[in-house]
Amino acid sequence: MTVYILDNGGYSLKVGAATDSSPRIVPNCISKVKSERRRLFIGDQLDDCKDYSSLFYILPFQKGFLVNFEIQKQIWDFTFKSKFNTLCFNDDILILTQPCFNFKTIQENVIEIMFEDYGFGSLFCTNATYLSMTKYMKSEQTNPLCCLVVDSGYSFTHIVPYIKGKKVKSAIRRIDVGGKALTNHLKDIISYRQLHVLDETFVMNQCKEDCCFVSTDYFKDLETCKTKNNHIIRDYVLPDFTVLKRGYVRDPNDSTPITDQQIIKLNNERFQVPEILFNPSDIGINEIGISHAIIHSVESLPEEVRPHMYENILLTGGNSCFQGFKERIYKDVRSMANYLYDVNVHLTENPITDAWLGGQLLATKYNDLLLQMCLTRKDYEQNGLQYSYEKFDV
Repeated sequence: MTVYILDNGGYSLKVGAATDSSPRIVPNCISKVKSERRRLFIGDQLDDCKDYSSLFYILPFQKGFLVNFEIQKQIWDFTFKSKFNTLCFNDDILILTQPCFNFKTIQENVIEIMFEDYGFGSLFCTNATYLSMTKYMKSEQTNPLCCLVVDSGYSFTHIVPYIKGKKVKSAIRRIDVGGKALTNHLKDIISYRQLHVLDETFVMNQCKEDCCFVSTDYFKDLETCKTKNNHIIRDYVLPDFTVLKRGYVRDPNDSTPITDQQIIKLNNERFQVPEILFNPSDIGINEIGISHAIIHSVESLPEEVRPHMYENILLTGGNSCFQGFKERIYKDVRSMANYLYDVNVHLTENPITDAWLGGQLLATKYNDLLLQMCLTRKDYEQNGLQYSYEKFDV
């Protein structure tokens, strides 16, 4: 009996057996490119593509929820076949993540596919935040009773408080801003100011990851950007997909002229794009930012647990990789929280794979707990989808 872990994110799948040292990260999309119109690139087949210009994505997730099962099934089939060399998992256990507040019909469809099409022996559906919380609270260094997980991903940012391993549903907060909104905003402002890149989602997403950072003093950095040759300005060299396959940030001390590649000059864009996470109203999204949502969530909890929540703020998700993200969260929360409370913000070594590693810990060290929470195929066949849906606290 093998335990498999599938962290099914809107941007990427993190998949592997519990015995693996690390997960395989697969883009959760089917891609089409202009240079090879007849071919579809499923998942990480995209690595075989030579020209990423005008890349077009076919996504199974829309607005953070799985809506296209036909596309998702193709990606699962390809990933399972290439990774595990099988599409039949008799007697094996699957740990599967789903987004918070997932719709009942989506959950039922996923459960049905995993049992009927792939034949898993047991299934455990949960949120990625639960697995991250498990890894944090069960670690050797810390053993807290409470934890506040901030999961900032592709479509959403969720703030989820846990008390003794149980999430407090009334205090969960969701912000409809994620990495997708940041990439789209970067495309818009670069297209307006410098070069038309509205079709270059893949390239501009790489540019965002390479160049952007979270400012800890936004207005001071804005003033700095008004001066010429300031320390924030960077040149980003765009790929041409013949000589240069991937764009890169040019060394600010390099004065050698570049004549054969296109260059984007990034100034205040570098920190204004991630600033949307903290002030979504800057681009007309009528929601509060991450820092205010953390305060709002904690203050809705009983007073006796608030100090523990402020001391155990855990950051996960792809947006946590931005330079300065942890420091900004700490600065904002510290300034708004009661002065009597200590504030500690924890950033994991790899926020993208943190939930998968939490599932691995659950499967290896707490196997008895996992078996208690699993739904077996026998229970599914005897009691039907309604019982299966109620089994999981998603």
